[in-house]
Amino acid sequence: MHIHWHRRDLRPTDNRGLHHAVAVGDDSVVPVFVFDKGILEHGSPVRVACLLEALDSLRTWYREHDSDLVVLHGDPSAVLPDLARAVDATAVSWNVDYSGLAGERDLAVSAALEDAGIAVHEQQDALCFEPGSITTNEGNHYSVYTYFWKKWRDRDKPDSVPAPSASELAAVTGDPLPTLEYLGFENPEATVPSVGLECARERATTFCDGPIYRYENERDYPARNTTSRLSVDLKYGTIGIRELYEATETAHEQAPDEAARESVQTYQQQLAWREFYAHVLAFNPEVVTENFSGYSHPIEWRNDPDELEAWKAGETGYPIVDAGMRQLRTEAWVHNRVRMIVASFLTKDLLIDWREGYDWYRNRLADHDTANDTGGWQWAASTGTDAQPYFRVFNPMKQGRDYDPGAEYIKTHVAELADVDAADIHDWHELSVSKRRELAPEYPDPIVDHSERREQALAMFERARGEDE
Repeated sequence: MHIHWHRRDLRPTDNRGLHHAVAVGDDSVVPVFVFDKGILEHGSPVRVACLLEALDSLRTWYREHDSDLVVLHGDPSAVLPDLARAVDATAVSWNVDYSGLAGERDLAVSAALEDAGIAVHEQQDALCFEPGSITTNEGNHYSVYTYFWKKWRDRDKPDSVPAPSASELAAVTGDPLPTLEYLGFENPEATVPSVGLECARERATTFCDGPIYRYENERDYPARNTTSRLSVDLKYGTIGIRELYEATETAHEQAPDEAARESVQTYQQQLAWREFYAHVLAFNPEVVTENFSGYSHPIEWRNDPDELEAWKAGETGYPIVDAGMRQLRTEAWVHNRVRMIVASFLTKDLLIDWREGYDWYRNRLADHDTANDTGGWQWAASTGTDAQPYFRVFNPMKQGRDYDPGAEYIKTHVAELADVDAADIHDWHELSVSKRRELAPEYPDPIVDHSERREQALAMFERARGEDE
């Protein structure tokens, strides 16, 4: 008997750890998930709700194949050896996760299993290429994305692997899944997105059948439905990265023209960004709390609590920023262009530490991924690897005009502006107070002057760089 421990790989297809367990086991495989209190302490209502939905989908698949998902509660280093002894298993497999917290957990579990005489089989599954496999000529990991992308693009990708058959799975019975309340979480404020095996493939199929061919030209416009929305599926592993990459390659082969093929490659670049940040995190676990790029002096963040609360509430008086913050609150997801805008506004207009923004988003995003989100926030704050230069500051009014010219996205999420002309919305900072009260009496005035704060941000970073010495 062989046990496969599901973690962030909540699928049977294109699951390398599960496939390995089937291949090397002399008997059938027992699938298991452990509700680990140490990991749940870092959870949030929306993410745990998504997790439970994904687990329910996976459990349904196992039951349709004459097996079940065994559900355990407790410290994995204690409950997994106990389960192995109970089912007379000789080995436990799992897929590697690259965060520092996961690494500490896995070392403890490995030691406990080996002490019990049970073999450990770790597989690389979450990425096409594991950290350390794409390096500079000197053997170092990349800190510049462009060079990483060129090697990632040109390297042959591993093939996806099939799901096990019913005959390869153990005829076990699992306990019911717990509720949010049982796990200590309240119902999330946001509407939880659908997460599971079928909806992941529906999203991938829908995207690769059409929107992927417009992705290059339309991905930055939040009112257009041209992004894949697959980040939540990659987060919980309801779709495998090799399966998804193969779907993009099929789309590339079937593209109607060269522009469409280039658009497919632009989306593939986003998959490479995901892996780039995972490699950075694997070799620099401190980036979760520390700046990746060193400055000569500490950055003098203002951290004004009132301005931070206005940003969180979507009450800054900058419509595109407020739309993004309100979308986060209601959908637990934000369009990528808007994520960059709100992050730039927090760090360059409000001069507030990126870690405040990261923590707020981490607790409210359904698709929170430590590597992606620390990478994205540090990019916007000009503190990360291959980051936005400190002197490039997003102008939120220009961003709104450029990427939401008709203010469709803004009007969707900022109800107070639903009946205001797009031109007035984009000129909100320039309108008189009386004009603003006439157009939208409930919507706030801008809480800061962008031009003034831009100059303060430049001075703040120049001091940190030691340029005034």
